[in-house]
Amino acid sequence: MLEEVERWLTARSSKASDWPLARLLDAKRAAGARISVVLPALDEEETVGAIVAAVREDLMEAVPLVDELLVVDSGSADRTAENAAAAGAKVLHRDEILPAVPSVRGKGEVLWRSLAATTGDLVCFVDADLKAFSSTVVTGVLGPLLSDPDIHLVKAMYDRPLVAGSAVLPAGGGRVTELVARPILNLHWPLLAGFVQPLGGEYAARRSLLERLPFPTGYGVETAMLIDTLALVGLDGMAQVDVGVRLHHHQDDAGLGRMASEIMQVAWERLHREGRIVPGEEAVEPHTLMTQFHREAEGFAPRSTDVTVVERPPMRTLLRGQELARPQASGA
Repeated sequence: MLEEVERWLTARSSKASDWPLARLLDAKRAAGARISVVLPALDEEETVGAIVAAVREDLMEAVPLVDELLVVDSGSADRTAENAAAAGAKVLHRDEILPAVPSVRGKGEVLWRSLAATTGDLVCFVDADLKAFSSTVVTGVLGPLLSDPDIHLVKAMYDRPLVAGSAVLPAGGGRVTELVARPILNLHWPLLAGFVQPLGGEYAARRSLLERLPFPTGYGVETAMLIDTLALVGLDGMAQVDVGVRLHHHQDDAGLGRMASEIMQVAWERLHREGRIVPGEEAVEPHTLMTQFHREAEGFAPRSTDVTVVERPPMRTLLRGQELARPQASGA
């Protein structure tokens, strides 16, 4: 490990228990900060309500820490939106935000659009599929931001078990992290090697940073955010907080393969921007039609998916000089 990363791990890693509510409330009052919590959601009716309820009850009703709680629905076919609204979130469909900009599918698209629908100086993102959720996830990642103005992005770190029927693999849930994201970051951006969960969906950041970042619209958004934040604010502008254990739904291997392809494209694009990939005369852009196989009665059959990565520009470039008309919520 690089000496700089080892030093960073000591200085910029903490535990959720290091950030008690009283300390955060004092820091929030001193900073005059406004805080938004955003859940991107797609077909998460089983879990979204409990997450919303925990944040609202613990951090909005019991204490005035969180000012906005928004669920952005990507077009769920189940009761995700209804359950989120019933639990007390403001709920918007992805297409209601910036309606003049045609939407595309993907988690990064939802996160990008949420910046135009929230007002917090600090924005905390939480995946909507978490089980056994604790609001200490939110307080943990907010702690370093509220206590130190030099920190701009805070990632949660945690154990991520893989549950398969009655079997539990204590650290088996981060397959794409270990097989794709971590090797890429260690190879090309070794200063980011200290992040325990680089692909984790629970993190908080200053709006002043988020609005300067481009957002890949799919699963490469977290990888891009780490690389681009490192370029903008340096390693000391980032931190991580141990929040315990994260339980959530797991994708099948085919889904993980498509996720890995998007992450590799995001990394390739940034290497290209940094001048570390210099195309020759015969060089071409990465091929983005991914072929996978499934078994049919007559044998293996190919199935191809277009995994082209679309990137949204930094939000501040879109909204500069414009008066944003904020959409109305469908829930309280």
